[in-house]
Amino acid sequence: MIRQLSIPAVYMGLLAAFVGYSASFAIVLAGMKAMGATDGQAATGLFFATLGMGVCSVWLPAVTRIPAAVAWSTPGAAFLAATVMLPGGFNEAVGAMICCAGLIVLTGLIPSLGRVVAAIPKPIANALLAGVLLKLCLAPALALGTIPVLALPVLVAWVIGLAWNRLAAMPFAVIAFLAVLYFTVDGSGGAVQSSTPWLPAFDPVAPLFTVRAFFSIALPLYLVTMAGQNIPGFAVLELNGYTVDRQPLIRKTGFVSLLIAPFGSVPVNMSAITAAMMAGEDAGRDPTTRYWAAITSGLVYVALACAAAAVTSLAGLAPSALITAVAGLALIPALVGSVSAAFNNTAQLEAPAMTFLIAASGMTLFGVSGAFWGVVAGALIWAAKARTR
Repeated sequence: MIRQLSIPAVYMGLLAAFVGYSASFAIVLAGMKAMGATDGQAATGLFFATLGMGVCSVWLPAVTRIPAAVAWSTPGAAFLAATVMLPGGFNEAVGAMICCAGLIVLTGLIPSLGRVVAAIPKPIANALLAGVLLKLCLAPALALGTIPVLALPVLVAWVIGLAWNRLAAMPFAVIAFLAVLYFTVDGSGGAVQSSTPWLPAFDPVAPLFTVRAFFSIALPLYLVTMAGQNIPGFAVLELNGYTVDRQPLIRKTGFVSLLIAPFGSVPVNMSAITAAMMAGEDAGRDPTTRYWAAITSGLVYVALACAAAAVTSLAGLAPSALITAVAGLALIPALVGSVSAAFNNTAQLEAPAMTFLIAASGMTLFGVSGAFWGVVAGALIWAAKARTR
């Protein structure tokens, strides 16, 4: 392995870790806060989510010798951020996350369960993803209307980065976000002081398991994680010529997700965006050595996990509208892609439209969130139209 280490692989691993973390840490924090997490619980959840994807990003590539990039479930965190807090608060949400991780493990153990998920029409799955992303993607526009002095520099930096290179958009936005905090926010009452610990005071949460949380949170979180992350992640590796044995990878990421879920962490899964960076020629001419890029990114994630408390404290200085605006900017490409894929079949437009509208509405029925009912309604309409034709 040491002989196969190359400078291009290390460089792409460092770049992928920076892009992946800066583009989505605000989404993870927003998701946990929306579920009722305290600052301490959010810092703990961020630590274990970052550590989980770091460990998997070292473990899986070292075993498979392919650039099997791992990330936390960004669509899942966005779903949590856009969902109404459960009556049981963060405890009930943690119970749902444990159930979601259990479903991922079962998918890795029972191939037929994976086939059931794959049998959901892709436009329905993409419409679900678009619906849960929409609310958070509206946040930049809302922030521009309420706190323009703070939001405008971040938006301008995002546009400049986007014009230069798509991958630079979110790093530019995060740099502008930090500059806005430095120049405009008075942190005398809660700034990150030199005495602020880097590691959080680990705060496990007593899970509360309910049927309502399973259908409102666990099942939609599982579906958006599988459809929005795992399946595209495998596709990226296969498009780059790598042979992927999916079941063991799903089992391993599910097992790690099950270990970190009691601390309020979102699941970890295969990554698509960072995998595309590390599986291509930029990570080295020899495809058999590119796994070092994923290992490098994993080592960086493990190091970043140690800054969870400082990152959470820093994010706490900003108005919540600005944090959600940064998170929304990171999700715009995912929203565009999912909307395009949801409505690319002109013979079946009503089913994904209904899924999208119900999932985006924020409605609840019998205590169960609209994300679940959106999939049910879309699948029924899809089957009815297919049978009629």
